[in-house]
Amino acid sequence: MAKFTDTITIRIKAGDGGMGAVSFRREKYIANGGPDGGDGGKGGSVYIEADRRYYNLSHFYKDRLYKAKRGVQGSGRNRHGADGEDLVILVPPGTQVTDSVTGDVIVDLVEEEKRSLIAEGGIGGKGNAFFKSSTNQAPRMAQEGMPGDELEVILNLKLIADIGLVGLPNAGKSTLLSKLTNAKPKIADYPFTTLIPNLGVVHSSKKEFLIADIPGIIEGAHRGHGLGLSFLQHIERVKVLLFLLDATEEELPYTLNLLRAELNAYNAELVNRPCLVLLSKMDLVTEEELVGKLELLSGETVLPVSSVTEENLDKLTTQLEKLLEKANAQEGTG
Repeated sequence: MAKFTDTITIRIKAGDGGMGAVSFRREKYIANGGPDGGDGGKGGSVYIEADRRYYNLSHFYKDRLYKAKRGVQGSGRNRHGADGEDLVILVPPGTQVTDSVTGDVIVDLVEEEKRSLIAEGGIGGKGNAFFKSSTNQAPRMAQEGMPGDELEVILNLKLIADIGLVGLPNAGKSTLLSKLTNAKPKIADYPFTTLIPNLGVVHSSKKEFLIADIPGIIEGAHRGHGLGLSFLQHIERVKVLLFLLDATEEELPYTLNLLRAELNAYNAELVNRPCLVLLSKMDLVTEEELVGKLELLSGETVLPVSSVTEENLDKLTTQLEKLLEKANAQEGTG
């Protein structure tokens, strides 16, 4: 399996324009034919496009130069050179392209199949036919093509999902995702089993929606502790937050407050999104213990679930549908 990569720097070079030609008409019975050198072709441009067949940036190579073709040189008989072939760079949806020098965001590729120009190809040089004048009937000069744009960009992937699973390491996020969706994340009984984001599609009665299970958050994640920023950048675009708490824990209010505090420190807008608190692993506590846990979280909308016995998973899907409707209404997308 390819390594998951969500940030990489690459160099981009548009094609240079082709050189104009120096040529003179040479035909039988015409001793002194005039200039007939054609223009060079335009260099190929570089475009970038979101394609859902890619889910991360591991198909790129660090510091590799991605280069479009240069324009073809002009030739005699006023034949212009062909334009250089454009280069289209494919990235997963959610990729943000930033100029590494200025820090400016060039494009944020949220929509699929929307092609954006990153580097313009150089204009082709003029052939000597262009320079013919009343005072210079036989110009022996032609232009070189203009250089194409060249720049270094940072590609930064921020996953696009409807629901974001938020919880401490080993809270049961991956197991829940595997039960709700078609995803097959790595699952084991130790912290940080999930080292890369996992995406899964929920097929509900009303619609399909995408859930992201992202590496567990710990205190100080917004400062890069643990898996820190590699988690938080992927939660930015989600519409609904699903806080997953382990029912066997003792300090549930503390854990929930910690999760919200880390999200708030990274991006204050996150904590204002529609959310639901899940109490996972309900099969590992007694009914009496479960009632006590729910009392600790009074004031919150809490749903106990078990990924092992699949108890309340149908209710969860229904509640997520309602939360997505609420989120879409807030965004004005219906």
